[in-house]
Amino acid sequence: MTYILGIETSCDETAASVVLDGKTIVSNIVASQIDLHARYGGVFPELASRAHVEAIGAVVEQAVHDAGIGFDRLDAIAVTRGPGLVGSLLVGVNYAKGLALATGKPLLGVNHLEGHVYSLWLTEPSREIKFPVVILIVSGGHTELLLMEDHGQYERLGGTLDDAAGEAFDKVGRLLGLPFPGGPNIERAAQMGNAVAFRFPRAKRDESYDFSFSGLKTAVMREVIVPSASGDTRSRRADKAPPKLRSDVSISDVAASFQEALASALVDKTVRAAKSYNATEILMAGGVSANQALRQKMRAESSLPVRYPPLHLCTDNAAMIAAAGHYRFQAGLRNKLDMDVKPMWPLTSDAYEK
Repeated sequence: MTYILGIETSCDETAASVVLDGKTIVSNIVASQIDLHARYGGVFPELASRAHVEAIGAVVEQAVHDAGIGFDRLDAIAVTRGPGLVGSLLVGVNYAKGLALATGKPLLGVNHLEGHVYSLWLTEPSREIKFPVVILIVSGGHTELLLMEDHGQYERLGGTLDDAAGEAFDKVGRLLGLPFPGGPNIERAAQMGNAVAFRFPRAKRDESYDFSFSGLKTAVMREVIVPSASGDTRSRRADKAPPKLRSDVSISDVAASFQEALASALVDKTVRAAKSYNATEILMAGGVSANQALRQKMRAESSLPVRYPPLHLCTDNAAMIAAAGHYRFQAGLRNKLDMDVKPMWPLTSDAYEK
């Protein structure tokens, strides 16, 4: 039996988890900062770092306590090394280094995106995933389409050229006057709307596997904001009056139509990639994979099995970091205590670098 402690502080969740053999969650603690950042309509990096510093000790101790084991029973300590906010990453990595030094346990630096991938290994521990698989990672900071041919073997097929899917949800949510985070609130509003009320553009309808959501965001803005005297619908500066929404526009219809357009772009390219690369199934991960409209559309349009995590494993958590760390540990990989953070770290086969 292999117990891995995972630590995750890449953005605005302070999380720790103990996972057994890479598939069974023994404990999983998450301290969310959503309320802290809600007033800003997004994550405030400096506040996020400070909150991590305040919470990490208690969160890690709680995770080990809830697992019913001591630090001496751990086989390794896995921590998110990147990508993410540099200040937030430093809190987690430095804490993990200190813990590794104090306990003598191996240190494993994990790619945050790879963590999202391995959230799928925690959903049905008894069911084996047969390679190759196509993976769609959709979150607040990332939209990536990957081919995974084995553990540690990734090929990036495409990704967003501008806004990530979750970022687009947040920005459109702000345009519509909805609370942060935008994803679940747009989804909630869309349930009462007409998804074909507006024909918003489907991003990057070409032969590549890249995405673009900036045009979609702009199209929504032009529909809902009352033009200024000069005819300008662009967002005003923060120190000026906020944009005024058109009174004759249904927020629910806009939300539903936006959600449909974004989901269509994601599903179209993912399904096409899975067919082109003879994948055995499609995996979805990341916060936006919790969106029910996206899940339903992917299942309806794919002839392959579609797998996604339960809702509590879609958003950032440490169980996925521990699960990814398990496979690094099994491969004999270890990181030195002088390991640095990697705020910009693409998920490719060099994710297994030491």
